[in-house]
Amino acid sequence: MSDSHTALRSMHDLGLAAWFGGSLMGAFGVNGAAARISDSTQRLPVAATGWNRWTPVNAAAIGAHLAGAVGELVTESPRMAAQAGVGRASTIKTALTLSALAVTGYSRMLGKRLARAGQPSVEGVTEPNQQTPANVASCQRQLKMLQWTIPALTGALIVVTAYMGEQQKPGQVLRGVIGRVGGLGHATKMMGKGTGGMAAAKAIRQMAMSDR
Repeated sequence: MSDSHTALRSMHDLGLAAWFGGSLMGAFGVNGAAARISDSTQRLPVAATGWNRWTPVNAAAIGAHLAGAVGELVTESPRMAAQAGVGRASTIKTALTLSALAVTGYSRMLGKRLARAGQPSVEGVTEPNQQTPANVASCQRQLKMLQWTIPALTGALIVVTAYMGEQQKPGQVLRGVIGRVGGLGHATKMMGKGTGGMAAAKAIRQMAMSDR
């Protein structure tokens, strides 16, 4: 693996890890801890302070992940064209990324609205009580669902990334290329003709190893 590819993959993986881990910790840790404050009017301000401190770090992590993802997409484009299944996995990954970005952005907007609401009495960061103003309660109910949607989407991204890593193994590359050019039977026939077919298979394996 080249140094540039290593850097891109590191940016991709570290950024995604922070995005996933930060959202999960925020839902359990920041929101959960703020809900235990005895003064119900201080729960939203305390949570808002925690999220405001995390937001720049989260933005940097997302930026690093996106830069790495785009770089990997460019470097892997030849394999996407040659290996069956890689393009489909990339499409799923792109859809998950866009969804996670949209949900993260909308959640942040709701969080800012709650921060500007002052110090209303609430049951928890995402749970209103009978004294909570209607506009604040509406934001809270939306965030109650979205706070778990972000780690779900980014967690799915981690799973898809792991699957795409498996696709880079030599055997997977060979089967994918075979599937692209016309099926296992056709490729087996070609490889049975002699050293030319064996050399082609060896070249495919070397291509896969160089990508790792």
